[in-house]
Amino acid sequence: MAKFAANLSVMFNEVPFTERFVLASNAGFKGVEYLFPYEESAQELAVLLEKYQLTQVLFNMPAGNWNAGDRGIACLPGSEKSFSKGVNKALEYALALDCKQVHAMAGKWDRQFTQEQQRECYITNIQYAADVMAEHDIKVLIEPINIRDMPGYFLTTQRQAESLLEVIDRKNVFIQLDLYHCQIMEGDLLRTIERLWGKFSHIQIASVPERHEPDSGEVNYFWLFKKLDEMGYQGWLGCEYYPVGHTEKGLGWLVKAQS
Repeated sequence: MAKFAANLSVMFNEVPFTERFVLASNAGFKGVEYLFPYEESAQELAVLLEKYQLTQVLFNMPAGNWNAGDRGIACLPGSEKSFSKGVNKALEYALALDCKQVHAMAGKWDRQFTQEQQRECYITNIQYAADVMAEHDIKVLIEPINIRDMPGYFLTTQRQAESLLEVIDRKNVFIQLDLYHCQIMEGDLLRTIERLWGKFSHIQIASVPERHEPDSGEVNYFWLFKKLDEMGYQGWLGCEYYPVGHTEKGLGWLVKAQS
């Protein structure tokens, strides 16, 4: 049966961040993920995870100046030192939270560099992150993000991610397969899952096109959940969606999916 992780950056945001853990646990989630943990102490977060018996499934490495528009720095030449510091910061939190996966956001195309320069920078940075994390049995994830939600992003399709995996050539680097982004950019979700089998270690879900609860929109997630069970998927399903209203009132889909 599928394992669902609540994304606390977008769910249960009716309350402050540190109060969302208990709500996720009470709602029936066994795992949590979020964008960035760095405004809270790793020790405090570890206490919350233990108290509410939650698994820390995933979080992002530092991604530059988010408020200024950065969406990662892995593909930006000249950012190597900052990226390295971010890797070490993420490792500190991953070890404290017993988290076995971290996502390295790629960043955006920058016209002052050639595409090849940015591609080579990205590959080198991800290889560095992978080598650091491999010593602690931690996976590094790369995620294609659709061009509608994040114009100008470096990594946008599963095909591109596949080609980068081959060149990065690290056993602990996997795709973060967000089916919301994939449906917008490519569609054909089941065949894509089949093609990528063994190349992704985490799946995220949200309705398309509105990015709300997964029981609405154009994707039949319940059918996909069944197929993933049949295929033997052992990973988590991260719920990175924006609730239509109060988070708890929209969780009927979770009850159905777990029944």
